Amino acid sequence: MIHFNKPPLSGREEKYVLEAMKSLKISGDGAFSKRCQQWFEERLPCKKTLLTPSCTHALEMAALLLEIKEGDEVIMPSYTFVSTADAFALRGATIVFVDIRPDTLNIDEKLIERAITPKTKAIVPVHYAGVACEMDTIMAIAEKHHLFVVEDAAQGFASTYKGKALGTIGHLGAFSFHETKNITSGGEGGLLLINDERFMHRAEIIREKGTNRSQFFRGMVDKYSWVDIGSSYLPCELQAAYLWGQLEMSDVIQESRMKSWKCYYDTLIPLAKKGLIELPIMPKECVHNAHMFYFKVKDLDMRTQLLDAFKAVSIGAVFHYIPLHSAPAGLKFGRFFEEDNYTTKESERLVRLPMYFGLREQEIAEVCDVIVKWSKH
Repeated sequence: MIHFNKPPLSGREEKYVLEAMKSLKISGDGAFSKRCQQWFEERLPCKKTLLTPSCTHALEMAALLLEIKEGDEVIMPSYTFVSTADAFALRGATIVFVDIRPDTLNIDEKLIERAITPKTKAIVPVHYAGVACEMDTIMAIAEKHHLFVVEDAAQGFASTYKGKALGTIGHLGAFSFHETKNITSGGEGGLLLINDERFMHRAEIIREKGTNRSQFFRGMVDKYSWVDIGSSYLPCELQAAYLWGQLEMSDVIQESRMKSWKCYYDTLIPLAKKGLIELPIMPKECVHNAHMFYFKVKDLDMRTQLLDAFKAVSIGAVFHYIPLHSAPAGLKFGRFFEEDNYTTKESERLVRLPMYFGLREQEIAEVCDVIVKWSKH
């Protein structure tokens, strides 16, 4: 059996988790949390980073920081995970779904400006598969219309756009450390990236249940109290300790994933040249992170046949998102702007292959062999 995913394990996590368990502080914002946040702040051109229990929580914090409220509109793609929309729908916003580009499966930047109304408050680009959206265009539109940009970079750790790290280009950004991501903090986990200094102070307060507790522990106030709305957006130290073990080995993890990605690509090129499948497209300004390897077949029927072939030999290949605008909650809390030319069609053609740290070349060969045999029928 070849699993679709195996959470990365560097070998150092157990040591650090035990260290955290024996420390005097395991509830959050301890030594490992600070160490992880410092790691990101030293490597990314952002004002501040804050660990969260999940990327969902980071996006919820972003919605609170932008003061999203009932009647506001937030623009995003429909081809994304539910958390992208949930975070803003929770605040009462109407989600405006914009069609995707067929090449990268990212939001079509050429459609965004037409979707803006007087109620629009923010744009939320999602960097699918760790491949960047066209951020220069998106940021120019946001500046022109005085809108905020929140990058959903859940899949974007270690990816760049024109040399800029994903998550650091918009006003706010969010990473995921879920077990399916390149690095994990023990199953779940996330990071809020603050790129606009206007949000630095309030982000700490919102994260600490609406209190100025962080200032209290830094000696800035003599007691802390409830000063704003907020929630419990701190991960425990065990999560941070696990993540630290991953961060120390992130280069090794990335090297392994990139090698696997290239092996898939090189093996499947002959099928792509014959027009039997379509391989991922990488715009020249983007550097991806091998978060996933996907390809596209002709249509839904062919994908169903191929996934059945994988299932028959116990290989964990899968499809991905069901477009949010077609889901019951998407119909209730959002609307699709203009025509759905690509979102549904492209989503029905996509196949994701096993991808994880330590995937062996022999396993990749077995996966590709199923595709080759299927293509001959």
